[in-house]
Formats: sequence, structure tokens, C-alpha cells
Amino acid sequence: MAMTALAATSTACSPDDVEDTSNSSARSAGSGGSDSQSAGGSGSSGSSDSSGSDDKTADAGGSDDKTAGDGAKSGYGQSCGTNDPDFTVTSEPQAGGYYLVTAKAKSGITCYLDVNTPSVSFGSGTDGVASPVGQGGADPVKLTGSAAAYTGINPKTTNSDAGKEFENVIIATTNDDPDPAELKLPDTATVDKPIVTNWATSRAEAVPVIV
Repeated sequence: MAMTALAATSTACSPDDVEDTSNSSARSAGSGGSDSQSAGGSGSSGSSDSSGSDDKTADAGGSDDKTAGDGAKSGYGQSCGTNDPDFTVTSEPQAGGYYLVTAKAKSGITCYLDVNTPSVSFGSGTDGVASPVGQGGADPVKLTGSAAAYTGINPKTTNSDAGKEFENVIIATTNDDPDPAELKLPDTATVDKPIVTNWATSRAEAVPVIV
């Protein structure tokens, strides 16, 4: 009997073993708390970074405002639309006869003829479109006050009797101008393969000649 009681005692848990188990559980709980704190810290850090990123984005928006501010200056040095100058047409005798078109800015307007050669045509057909001859030309020509720009138009460059008659010429400062000007000619023009010079600040540079 005494031997049986001794065996039972040796298999039972000692108080020290119970205490170790309790301490181990406590350490596990403590470790879990550390994980929770780590997760909480990570979440807090992420929130802070996100907020900072938003602030930087807002700051970047300031650069857009500067761009818009610079855009407001685009009115300086504006290009001349066809409605900005006043045009006059005279008949000149040089080079077998041609039409001289003079352009001056309307009152209060300052603009630039950025496209060096005007778009010129007689009627709406493609055969009435004047071909540029590349003569003359200050580029770009500034129109303001009494400053003038000149372009010369020769309506007929052939020696044949062919041609169509027109009393008006159509002129625009650019090829895609939606509102070209139609100018009354001093006389009726016979048109066949017309040519036109570049804008020039001198009348002498606006005499159209085929080279």
C-alpha cells in the first residue's frame, strides 16, 4: 500500500509546476498585448502618413494656380485676327499691274501678323486661291497705331486669254480664319493663277514677281 501511495504522489503536479504554468500563460497574454500595441501603432502611423500625403497634394494644387495666373498673360502679343486690322486695296502699275493691300490695326488694338503670308482668294473655287511667292516679309509684323503691313496680289500670271473676272478679293490673316474679309477691288480683275507676297513693312517689298 505504501508503494502505491508513493507512485500516486510522484505523478501528481507539484505547486511549483502550477506556478510555472500560470507564469507561462501570463507571458503569452503579455506577448499578445505587445502585438495589439504594434498593430495599433502601425495603424496610427499609416493614418498620419495618409494625412501628410493629402497636405502635399493640396500644396501641389498651388502650382496649378500659378499656371492659371501665367495663362492670364496670354493676351500680351496677341495674334491678329482678320477683324483686327482695317484693309485698303489700291491698284499699282509695277510688274505689269497688281493690287496692293494695306493693313493697319483698328483703334486701340495692338496685334501681330504671326502667319507671314495672308490667305487670299478670288471666289470660292480652288482655282482662285493665290499661291505664295515668298517675297518680302518681316516676321512677325506688329500692327499698332499708324504702323502698316503690305501684301501684293497679282491676279493673273499667265500670258493666255484664259481667266475669270472678279470684282472682290477675299483675304484672311490665317488659312482657318472663320470670318475672312471680302474687299472691293478698284477695278474688275481677270484672274488666272494668282499669286500673293508675304506681309512686309515696306511697299517696295510687296511687289509680286514670279522668280
